[in-house]
Amino acid sequence: MAATIKDVALKAKVSIATVSLVIHNNNRISPETKKKVLKVIKQLDYHPSKSARDLVSQKTGNIGFILTDDHFLRTEPFYTRIFLGTEFEARDSGFYILLTTVASDYSENDPLPRFILDRSVDGVIIAGKVPHILIDRIAKYKLPLIFVDYVLDNEEYPVVLIDNIQGGILATNHLIENGHKNIAFIGGDIQHPSIYNRLMGYSRALENAGIKHNDKYIHTTSPYPDRQNGYDAAKTLFKKNKYITAVFACNDAMAIGAMHFLKDNGYSVPQDVSIIGFDDVEVDLLLDPPLTTIRVPKIDLGTEAFRLMMEVLKNKNTNGKKILVPVELIIRKSTKKL
Repeated sequence: MAATIKDVALKAKVSIATVSLVIHNNNRISPETKKKVLKVIKQLDYHPSKSARDLVSQKTGNIGFILTDDHFLRTEPFYTRIFLGTEFEARDSGFYILLTTVASDYSENDPLPRFILDRSVDGVIIAGKVPHILIDRIAKYKLPLIFVDYVLDNEEYPVVLIDNIQGGILATNHLIENGHKNIAFIGGDIQHPSIYNRLMGYSRALENAGIKHNDKYIHTTSPYPDRQNGYDAAKTLFKKNKYITAVFACNDAMAIGAMHFLKDNGYSVPQDVSIIGFDDVEVDLLLDPPLTTIRVPKIDLGTEAFRLMMEVLKNKNTNGKKILVPVELIIRKSTKKL
């Protein structure tokens, strides 16, 4: 039978209240008493119930994690890996991560996530772009908010961001170093800060190399950066531009779509056209050829988000702290020298 707080109190010869104060690291308890009680807790293998801890601490011990439905896809596992990063980091902290999704077109008439309405979380991590009406409604509950891979214009919230500009520079420089000058960029949802910054990195690399910026080589009108829109973007670009020799896609999903279009239309990758993506999702290694890409440490993004949340909860400070996570060029076989 599992030990109870009463068992600990009896063996340590202290009150139940004293055991509770030791569990919650209260400064009112002397070091000697604390040491004695902790020794008994270890001897009895006592684990205080979460509900009992929460009653004393006035905390739920839960952190909410919100994604839009279209970010929670088996075929595009970028944000689910970020979620896993928060979950891994939370395991030894006494916190649980509660995951929910909302519609990508969330509106005023849609319900808030239940853990918000029930006030059953101490803070919320939001990964990726979500409708601003959702953020405004959650803000009314005065919960700490951490954003991952998305930043608001006012930058009042703590954020964990990918170094997207540097990633765009790395990707484009790789193509330039392989002799390419007619380099296309495809991106969906250019209003997303991450995708916009990848485009900025692309433009900066071209400028630094003295290559003239050609708007005809840029396609950013796709509504979402998925495979089908990558296919359609490549179709639009190559119909109008016969001299493109390389494509930088804003993410791997669009890169895969572009690769499928090229293969369907008689192009060989990378003999005719080099392709580079961004994210480094697992499916990249299964492609033929395997995709050159910019690796984003997705687990690390989640880890940093959880640590930042713990810092906010401890310090009661929600000022806009920014953590920038570096990226890495991964060269595979979808790019080659001209």
